[in-house]
Amino acid sequence: MALDLFVVLIYAAGMLVLGYYGMRRAKTHEDYLVAGRNLGPSLYMGTMAATVLGGASTVGTVRLGYVHGISGFWLCAALGAGIIALNLFLAKPLLKLKIFTVTQVLEKRYNPMARQASAVIMLAYALMIGVTSILAIGTVLQVLFGLPFWVSVLLGGGVVVVYSTIGGMWSLTLTDIVQFVIKTVGLMFILLPICLYRVGGWDQLVAKLPASNFSFTEIGWDTIITYFMIYFFGILIGQDIWQRVFTARDEKVAQYAGTFAGFYCILYGLACALIGMAAHVLLPNLDNVNNAFAAIVKASLPDGIRGLVIAAALAAMMSTASAGLLAASTVLTEDLLPRLRGGKQSSLNINRLFTMLTGIAVLGIALVVNDVISALTLAYNLLVGGMLIPLMGAILWKRATTSGAIASMALGFVTALVFMFKDGLDANTPIYYSLAVGLVSFVGVSLLSRRPQAAAARAI
Repeated sequence: MALDLFVVLIYAAGMLVLGYYGMRRAKTHEDYLVAGRNLGPSLYMGTMAATVLGGASTVGTVRLGYVHGISGFWLCAALGAGIIALNLFLAKPLLKLKIFTVTQVLEKRYNPMARQASAVIMLAYALMIGVTSILAIGTVLQVLFGLPFWVSVLLGGGVVVVYSTIGGMWSLTLTDIVQFVIKTVGLMFILLPICLYRVGGWDQLVAKLPASNFSFTEIGWDTIITYFMIYFFGILIGQDIWQRVFTARDEKVAQYAGTFAGFYCILYGLACALIGMAAHVLLPNLDNVNNAFAAIVKASLPDGIRGLVIAAALAAMMSTASAGLLAASTVLTEDLLPRLRGGKQSSLNINRLFTMLTGIAVLGIALVVNDVISALTLAYNLLVGGMLIPLMGAILWKRATTSGAIASMALGFVTALVFMFKDGLDANTPIYYSLAVGLVSFVGVSLLSRRPQAAAARAI
């Protein structure tokens, strides 16, 4: 494994070098948080796709393919559909606002209290997005190189924390482009063809797996619908994704390049599901299906090539980990910290400091959580359950009030937590009950509270 380790070390060093170049370009607060709002089509498409397709999308979809066959691609399909919808329909009005966080929309529609309440939920979501990919990085390094899990987390996650801290969004953009290319070549053009070759070709894959593995609904309609409820809507309101939208040079860049990124996500999901299916044929008796990706890489690839594919997997994971990390620190510095500093806005140095502190917190959480899909589900359940109703209400319903929004956030968030604890992280009940409770409380409290003056004026 020495050659593979050398390739991975070269990759990690490259990420740190790109982080340094990002630091040189991040000269202002706006540069650090949204890359100066100046990305063209290629950079925007690459960074958008890299942000969405991380540890859970890669390791998780391979696991789903191993267990459920081709229908495991629905997780990535839901994410890709969300990216397409966001860039086609919401990017134009978002770019006009010149804001940094999702929660600023709620402040404009309601009041600062709604912004603070929603920032707490968004912070929890963004932290768990970072944790999810750091977990995946640790799992891959542990299985492939035989390192202790905590060492794998600290080494792999440490690289992410360093380059994210020093250069912010410019570092993330530069590393995302390289990561996008590496994971496309490594997973779609190297690992997938080699896995199919090892199986004996497509015909042998079909012959050695049950027919149900080739059904696009094998995973179950309830799971498919839940994926869309969680991930599609989560993409529409997630800080890590909105922050990428804010980097676009103009609405045309967002619409065309963003739509391309969404379709790429769907193809990526199909590729990862097929890798999982090949892994099931080649390694039918895995003790832990969560390790399906790492196991198939270790078993099917020669030295050197294995290192390139490991780097490709790490590229996918690091891009999402850094997105979650910067999103969490941005919510802290733009939404929560000014409240404690009497309204004083954050500086570039404050942004760097809190990105570093957030990174340390993410590494700490990753050491005590152990399932990438569960961690991702936790993040999106909290986000969608607590934020979807009041955010959509802010846009679509003039009668909505601040009291209704805050009640919906609090009760939806708590309901998601209660049902995740009661029924488990993989259950469908947390998202459905949290949305139902959030909707009833939002409408009920809004109707019982005083009609907002701005809405009344518009109605007249």
